[in-house]
Amino acid sequence: MRCVLPLLLLLAACAPSGEARRDGSDWPGYGGIDENHYSPLTEINDGNVGKLKLAWYHDISGGGSSLSAPIAVNGILYYASGYSVIHALDASTGRELWTYDPQSWKVAGQKMRAAWGIRGIAYDNGMVFTGTIDGRLIAINARSGHPVWTAQTIGKDDERYVTGAPWVFKGKVIIGHGGADFAPIRGYVTAYDQKTGKQLWRFHTVPGDPKLGFENKAMAMAARTWTGQWWKYGGGGTAWNAMAYDPKYNRIYIGVGNGSPWNQKIRSPGGGDNLFLCSIVALDADTGEYVWHYQTNPGETWDFNSAMDIELARLKIGGKERDVLMHAPKNGFFYVIDRETGKLISARNIVPVNWASGIDVKSGRPVENPAARYPGGKAAIVYPSPFGAHNIEAMSFNPGTGLVYIPTMDQGRVYIDPAEPLQGWKHLDGQRISVGTGAPPAGVAPDRPATSFLLAWNPVTQSEAWRVPMPGIRGGGGTATTAGNLLFQGNAAGRFMAYAANSGRPLWSFDAQTAVMAQPITYRARGRQYVTVIAGSRFPSATGMGREWNYRTQQWRVLTFSLDGKASLPPVQPVETPVIDMPDFAVDPAKAAIGAGVFGQRCSICHGANAVSGGAAPDLLQSGVPVDKASFEQVLHKGILRERGMPRFEELTDAEIEGLQHYFRQRAREVLAAQAAGKPGAQTHRGLNEGQ
Repeated sequence: MRCVLPLLLLLAACAPSGEARRDGSDWPGYGGIDENHYSPLTEINDGNVGKLKLAWYHDISGGGSSLSAPIAVNGILYYASGYSVIHALDASTGRELWTYDPQSWKVAGQKMRAAWGIRGIAYDNGMVFTGTIDGRLIAINARSGHPVWTAQTIGKDDERYVTGAPWVFKGKVIIGHGGADFAPIRGYVTAYDQKTGKQLWRFHTVPGDPKLGFENKAMAMAARTWTGQWWKYGGGGTAWNAMAYDPKYNRIYIGVGNGSPWNQKIRSPGGGDNLFLCSIVALDADTGEYVWHYQTNPGETWDFNSAMDIELARLKIGGKERDVLMHAPKNGFFYVIDRETGKLISARNIVPVNWASGIDVKSGRPVENPAARYPGGKAAIVYPSPFGAHNIEAMSFNPGTGLVYIPTMDQGRVYIDPAEPLQGWKHLDGQRISVGTGAPPAGVAPDRPATSFLLAWNPVTQSEAWRVPMPGIRGGGGTATTAGNLLFQGNAAGRFMAYAANSGRPLWSFDAQTAVMAQPITYRARGRQYVTVIAGSRFPSATGMGREWNYRTQQWRVLTFSLDGKASLPPVQPVETPVIDMPDFAVDPAKAAIGAGVFGQRCSICHGANAVSGGAAPDLLQSGVPVDKASFEQVLHKGILRERGMPRFEELTDAEIEGLQHYFRQRAREVLAAQAAGKPGAQTHRGLNEGQ
């Protein structure tokens, strides 16, 4: 840990009880001061945002994702990069004050295969809280950067991991976990005492083995909605992303994920709602006891999880003021739910969907299309895809305009049962599973091109106000909105934008020299309003833009803006990193097929589908490591690049490693041939840092 203690930190330590200010000066947690990614600050507004300039930037080094939301309290900016390396910076200058590295890469093992770093952190009572990929929850002294306590929230060998932000409330801190896409996982959330790290309560999101008894009445109730021996598959239901604290009703709302495995015919062959998968669950904030739930997808079978933003507001609906919860999960519908009772007020699709014709308001249940469940092994083209109509990119709500701003995608996916028998299906150790999206029959494919856009949605009328098209199929980053009639969002093309929140009119943009997919925040420091965003986060070849941001040449950064900013980024120096070919290497198609299977199961989550990197990890067709088998084995078997975020794959056989080598050379020649022919998309592998 590096540490500098200037006067700024000493002054910050004198803030009353170490609490964050609620007037918009601070942004203490993932959703800001009110869970809505909204700020009441107006110094920067739609009339002067055109004068916004770069105030300072801070280069990010080290491996791992930086798709992370920073926080700002008492003039100090805190952010996480990679595997929960926490940094404290002077919010007005960018000068680093301290860094804390939990060194998760040393102990995480296979958990690193989740491919994520931490997506957010939280501040309360003088401490910064973070989760780690290996499952720790750590409280860090916000002034000094020293750890105060550590709690191990998951088992060492149970294949759970933590990537989501903690939530803080009433002297407690709560954390969930991920893992249901990799292993037989049963989800839960755990609340700890902020001062001591003592576990206060835990709530499981799906029931366990009935023979072992149930933890509470809620689990007994949920078990009646499952069939077969679901507990052998874990069930899923991980709360890996969004939550929200509601001080009015003293509740914490949990966004619950998909089933494990995705295909309900495997985990619950007799059907059933499978509570609490794909649900918002309201818990008593003091005790963790169940209060109510609303399930968006009963018997979910498409990865349509409800782990997306949960935003709280008071809206006038039908002439009456109501406390509402707003939610846009993956399934394509926007939900307005009564916070007091958990009853559905309204729901409408924000993109064209075909898995359901609508949501019945009286029952709260979807009116499903039976064909969407791919019955009898028949393939089904389903909209949306597993990426969802809305994914983890933060949406925001502006009470001034009354609009919700949603990074939206319109795309479909073919679902079909796996080739092997469903009965007796097993998780494969260390591999990402997505049973329900097997190899489709020839000629079966989505019938329209995938698109993405920024959507402004009126939750009262359940109607679109405006939209802005985005580049590619997942082109829009997280959003933040302000009382200055502003909406901030980055995009995959490398622009950081400000729009008029009421109309969507572009007002300002900045060339970030790399993709900007993380969510922005805004705050005050030394009497000025600042806007900060992390640039450089990217999904592997998920944007569909026909080119990449080169992992080796792009620079990930913290970017901070103000009206009197005077900084500028250094010019981009294009660097050629060509695809590597070995003319004397004879590709064996059978071995390449083995490599393609290994790559798809273990490597593509970071290095991109079809070995087309999106910038989240090195492009392996440009790397010399796979060319040399000894070096390749050092990386895969010995884990010599773990500190950079590359996990070990010690179980890979010689035949599988050789297969990867043949696959990479096969793909390299396909790409080089496409480049020589000047085919569209061939520039994907030219390897330039294209940000100019």
